[in-house]
Amino acid sequence: MLPLAAAPAEDPNLALTLKVLPALVVILVAAGVCGRLARTVGQPRVLGEMVAGVLLGPTLFGQVWPDAQEKVFPGEVVPVLYIVSTIGLTLYMFLVGAGLDHGSRTPGEGRRAPVLALAGIVPSLMLGFAVGAALWGTLSRDDVGRWEFALFVGGALSLTAFPMLARILYERGLENAPLGRLSLLAASIDDAAAWCLLAVLSAWHLGTGPDAALRTIVLAGVFAAVMLLVVSRLLRPLGREVARTGSLGPTALYIVVIVPLTAGWITDWIGVYSVFGGFVAGLAMPRDRAFREALHAKTMGIVSTLLLPVFFAFSGLNTELGGITGATMLLSFAAIITAGFCGKYFGCALAMRGLGFGWRDSYAVGGLMNARGLMILIFINIGLAQGMITRELFAMLVLVAVITTAAAVPLYRLALPDRLERARVPDDPEPVPRAA
Repeated sequence: MLPLAAAPAEDPNLALTLKVLPALVVILVAAGVCGRLARTVGQPRVLGEMVAGVLLGPTLFGQVWPDAQEKVFPGEVVPVLYIVSTIGLTLYMFLVGAGLDHGSRTPGEGRRAPVLALAGIVPSLMLGFAVGAALWGTLSRDDVGRWEFALFVGGALSLTAFPMLARILYERGLENAPLGRLSLLAASIDDAAAWCLLAVLSAWHLGTGPDAALRTIVLAGVFAAVMLLVVSRLLRPLGREVARTGSLGPTALYIVVIVPLTAGWITDWIGVYSVFGGFVAGLAMPRDRAFREALHAKTMGIVSTLLLPVFFAFSGLNTELGGITGATMLLSFAAIITAGFCGKYFGCALAMRGLGFGWRDSYAVGGLMNARGLMILIFINIGLAQGMITRELFAMLVLVAVITTAAAVPLYRLALPDRLERARVPDDPEPVPRAA
């Protein structure tokens, strides 16, 4: 047994722990402060947490106090932050999926959601592809072809931040209102399509060929079918037990942690990021209202407060906004954000109008679907890790994530002021704790 007074140098595990814990404390303090500031200006707390992650990176902390930044986030701590952030994202997406009210379907929802999803994907993908093709050679790596680069930019801009959208809707009590459910369903389709595209691009870039991409898509479909048709049935007794007792016991808590982590591991192995495994695992959970209330009350606070900010910090450590200088870079960024904003916002608004909604509802959904925060960060982190994009493009797309997410709530409130929004909140909203 190691002596209690073992020096860090004698115990590498203790030495690593003494480096990771201060980093987590700094991340949580920054996220808490920035989150509170965001709430005071009418923004969701998650936007403040995202900004906190950027500020902890080389853009501010590393620029103002580089020695301290190096001590707080040394190289050996970064892989630990990656692991923690992956677990946090997987569990958060699990809670989002489990929190959806499967029984609150409105007439025509199954037909409208794919239409809205296509309107969110196609214009953004086409405009992003055009901008990416034009900027190839300016922002691309030497070993990435024009069409691969253009497709990556288009895919990134076609994303909707599904977890971010869910948190905004949870904070406003609209997750089970018709507009909220339609937006969530369409966003989930958008993101699933973007991840299929990323699977193809990864196979293309890594040289594994189209067969590997097809294998990924087929296995992901089989996984979803098994979870929703088989595992969901096996979990029904768990829902009945929680409904009977009114709480998650130790055995139930083990199950609701093991299932999404296992699902995340399987989808990671398949080639689709673990967050989708977590989300599908959430959809497979029992549909009982009591179960959803108990699950969120027990786990949402720790996941959204402790684990999720770590991902934002991990992304921020790779973000160097100082590289976006000069006329060429600024014009490139302007082209990217214009393509992303116009494609998603106007595409979704016009689709909603075509589906029979009023202009206010249409522009409100367009604003919500334009938020990209979390999912685009995951998308571009994978692109950066696999060598598909440069750090300059990474930084630009981080800015796109921040700006479009910051614009989502103001655009929504402009279209639907409080007096109009209240009419759209369900009469008897379920008291599921909000992901604040």
